[in-house]
Amino acid sequence: MFTWKKTFSMIAMSALFFSTVGLANAAVVTSGTASASEQKGTHITILHTNDTHARAVEDSPIMGYAKVAGIADKYRKDNPNTLFLDGGDAIHGTTFATLVSGESIVKVMNEMGYDAIVPGNHEFNYGWEHLVKLSKELNFPMISANVKKKNNTGLFDPYIIKEVDGVKLGIIALTTPETAYKTNPKNVEGIQFTDPSDEMQKYVDELRNKVDVIVALAHIGQDDSDTDNTFDVVKEVDGIDVYIDGHSHTTLEDGIVADNGTLIASAGEYTKYVGVVDLWVDGGDVVKKKASLIDEKEAAGIAPNEKVAALVDSITKEQAPILDEVVANISTDLEGSREKVRTGETNLGDLIADALRDVSGADVALTNGGGIRASIEKGEVTKGEVITVLPFGNQIVTLNVKGEDLIAALENGVKSYPEASGGFPQISGFTFKIDPSKEAGSRVHSVMVGGKAIDPNAVYSLATNDFTSIGGDEYDMFKKYSQAGMYGSLDEALITHLQKLGKGTVTTDGRISEGTAPVIAPPAEEKPAPVVPVTPEKPATPSKPSKPVAEKPSVYVVKSGDTLYSISLKYNTTWQTLQQLNKLKNAHWIYPGQTLKLPVAS
Repeated sequence: MFTWKKTFSMIAMSALFFSTVGLANAAVVTSGTASASEQKGTHITILHTNDTHARAVEDSPIMGYAKVAGIADKYRKDNPNTLFLDGGDAIHGTTFATLVSGESIVKVMNEMGYDAIVPGNHEFNYGWEHLVKLSKELNFPMISANVKKKNNTGLFDPYIIKEVDGVKLGIIALTTPETAYKTNPKNVEGIQFTDPSDEMQKYVDELRNKVDVIVALAHIGQDDSDTDNTFDVVKEVDGIDVYIDGHSHTTLEDGIVADNGTLIASAGEYTKYVGVVDLWVDGGDVVKKKASLIDEKEAAGIAPNEKVAALVDSITKEQAPILDEVVANISTDLEGSREKVRTGETNLGDLIADALRDVSGADVALTNGGGIRASIEKGEVTKGEVITVLPFGNQIVTLNVKGEDLIAALENGVKSYPEASGGFPQISGFTFKIDPSKEAGSRVHSVMVGGKAIDPNAVYSLATNDFTSIGGDEYDMFKKYSQAGMYGSLDEALITHLQKLGKGTVTTDGRISEGTAPVIAPPAEEKPAPVVPVTPEKPATPSKPSKPVAEKPSVYVVKSGDTLYSISLKYNTTWQTLQQLNKLKNAHWIYPGQTLKLPVAS
């Protein structure tokens, strides 16, 4: 077993190379001297989906569950040696799932005939206890090697072994450690996410002599910003034949092949694609493997699964009366696409942040762009559309936050800019600019609250969602603040806000913009007037020098209109000395009532 791996040295694992051939010529790895067309062995097909996010109904380019099930039916008919896997983030994302806490997805996936699923971060959105309950209702296993309780016992089995026509496949699953902050932290209290590479290597070694093929089923993702991304795992783990990925919504038309031979596959998002991995196994070795995708065009002639279609239709009809109520009529599209709300201000982001501030009466509002899950087309806006945009059931809370922590929050939100980040802030009540040329943590400037420069030491009331308020998306600076108030759910607030608006146009107003941070030159110090010597009428009688007595340090209380420079002139010192003595990070940030130390008189 695994003889093909022996041809790759450990040194070669230090880098990855990428296949760039087109969709028609999928990435193919072969072993031995036979050509691909002459390759012998047992042919196994692995179908896979990931990040479907409860996109149940067909809506081009989304194929929906019935069509995906139809594709699976066709492949099983053509090749009985077919497995069907899901890479996570399936049971949450639209009202189809959220109105019943994911139970509808369990029913549909059971009908579709999946063989295994790995829990993604959004599987935990109803709480880990509820997820365990749902997993027991599945007709197939939910597996993950690195989701554990605090006592280090696994929440799920780490792997399964499937035997197909005499070939044994070990399927080992991984969940992104980012789940700790990419779901509400309360949802994973008592749960830990251990190192993916360590866990994967552990179980690869355990299965190495028990199976013919190692398949990683991973909700890890390929974004550079991810703490542990797919490329890290593939580089660090020896022995993975096929790595099926999710989390970053990446579309790999023909896969990626690592230097160590691992074939990486990912099928985009929202049932826009079904991934296909074909393997040929001969004598316990994988002798050929390739990856490809099926989209709606290629599946045009494939009939949807009738039972799945009927089930989806019945669930949708049950929910329709609630969701079809019209709440507003908007003359502009409301932008909530993933690539927009995670990189900049959008009109829908503004609208949601305004709704938070409106319902709470807070000074400012901030919500994470990653919590906005869809756009809304212009025209009538229904409750169902609002819930699809905000599917997490988040509650609105207020915190009384110091200005310096609001600045820190903005820095956290734009640390990946211009790369997309779920933590990107959509805001109301204040404005700021981003300088992408600066290092992360020093990019935010020109922060204005209510038209005035933010005071780092003042306290502002902040409306946000309960996810960010307790450290979600790494907004850790908020964790130290107690809730000052609660104001219902985020989707309800947006519905109310839209109902007040009724009709109209919603546009952005420049709350967030890109600009170079101003270079603030220190104030020029005035040269002292020249000293004109005066000749005394009589020579002064020298006196015995007295022992110098050091004066105690004095303090100054800042008054309205003061600047550090004006204070320095009063006390015959420099603004730089005052800044250093008082450990001021910014010489321009002083406020009335602040006590400043003055240097000891010499």
